[in-house]
Amino acid sequence: MKLSVSSPSYEGAPAVVLIAGLGGTGSYWLPQLAVLEREYQVVCYDQRGTGNNPDALPEAYSLTQMADELAQALAAAGIARYAVVGHALGALIGLQLAHDNPDAVSGLVCVNGWLTLNAHTRRCFQVRERLLHAGGAQAWVEAQPLFLYPADWMAARAPRMEAEEALALAHFQGKANLLQRLSALKKADVSRLAARIRCPVQIICSADDLLVPAVCSTELQAALPHGQHVVMRRGGHACNVTEPETFNTLLLNGLASLLRSPEPA
Repeated sequence: MKLSVSSPSYEGAPAVVLIAGLGGTGSYWLPQLAVLEREYQVVCYDQRGTGNNPDALPEAYSLTQMADELAQALAAAGIARYAVVGHALGALIGLQLAHDNPDAVSGLVCVNGWLTLNAHTRRCFQVRERLLHAGGAQAWVEAQPLFLYPADWMAARAPRMEAEEALALAHFQGKANLLQRLSALKKADVSRLAARIRCPVQIICSADDLLVPAVCSTELQAALPHGQHVVMRRGGHACNVTEPETFNTLLLNGLASLLRSPEPA
């Protein structure tokens, strides 16, 4: 698996691995890259079956496989110790990674993540899946911003929405891969792992997330031994994109707090 690894900002700079959500592409984190690269060695990647890592995903593809693929790629790149920042599905991959590789993961930031799939989120995915079957990639891509962004934010950026739609269609991961990834996401259950995660975890969510209710982050914090929780007033599901200044401040402060925390016994 190909990784994009920035030069360390200074000798010994901590590594931070960014994991996108269902879309799978590392470009999702563009609003965070510049600020992170000033303080960390940043690792971005396109998940298997997307972008620079094209592949046909196997049947019964799972969250465990996603985490294992990333762990192997990081080890091959010589990155032995790292913090993780994951969004939605990426947060679940991060939790699995932290559970399976406790000596490697120094801290974890979960953005709009969850323990098990909320009933409302499941309904949203069912609607989107029906759109995919009925209208193909075009229908999926056209509907996606409705679940990612606040309505007023989208309305003020109509040209950007059109450009994003064209780009998403041009780089669509394919129906079969998307359905495999979506199936893995819907089946994922980290509730049995949470109590055994040793590293400190910063949880960030948005109060107006249409796709993943903020209560999911509250439940996640309650299940983790070393979890902290902060709620953004607005920003939608993709709060790191719509409110980057607020989000980046929370992220930098969160990483600084996680990485200076003593290792839990």
